[in-house]
Amino acid sequence: MKMQPADLRSALYYRYATKKFDSARKLDAETWEALLDALVLAPSSFGLQPWRFVVVEDAATRDRLREASWNQPQVTDADRFIVITARTDMTEGDVDAWMECMAESQGKAPADLAPYRGMIDGFVGALDERAKRDWNIRQCYIALGQLMTSAAVMGVDTCPLEGIDKAAYDTILGLGYSGYATAVACAVGYRSGEDKYASAPKARFSRDHVVRIHGI
Repeated sequence: MKMQPADLRSALYYRYATKKFDSARKLDAETWEALLDALVLAPSSFGLQPWRFVVVEDAATRDRLREASWNQPQVTDADRFIVITARTDMTEGDVDAWMECMAESQGKAPADLAPYRGMIDGFVGALDERAKRDWNIRQCYIALGQLMTSAAVMGVDTCPLEGIDKAAYDTILGLGYSGYATAVACAVGYRSGEDKYASAPKARFSRDHVVRIHGI
């Protein structure tokens, strides 16, 4: 399967951080399942996937999250709301779980992956607690990017939210002792025809400004 370059560009130009969602318009089940798969299939360093994606469906909870988001309406108006949480640590148990998953998926014995396991242990072992958490959070943004691009190519709108009280989110979602903490959130749905930002020209620096070809 191959998407035509023009179609990709069209989807990327169509995408914007939606400010006003059409609260009456819902994603169909097939589209929603595909977007969840986009999250599950997102790449991460060493494949460790140090995240959980919390889909918030309860209206009362979303009301509370909106209050912890400077009252941004996307939190409650979008059809779906996802909080991407990051592991607060990276332990030997986390690596064990990933090695077992990889071995099962690839039809190998865990011992066959010992060299790869050694690479991971060497990298993770050199990080202190703060560095591990920061590293995990950075992985979450890879998943966010994949979600937003996947949505765009299907004509679905998104809005990433970083202007949130992450500590309040953790409390509202009961993440205190879960080993995960809020990294970023994303509203998913369809834009309102009243969103004035939908028709605003996309402003970006030129390719020459942001792309450097090394060696020329």
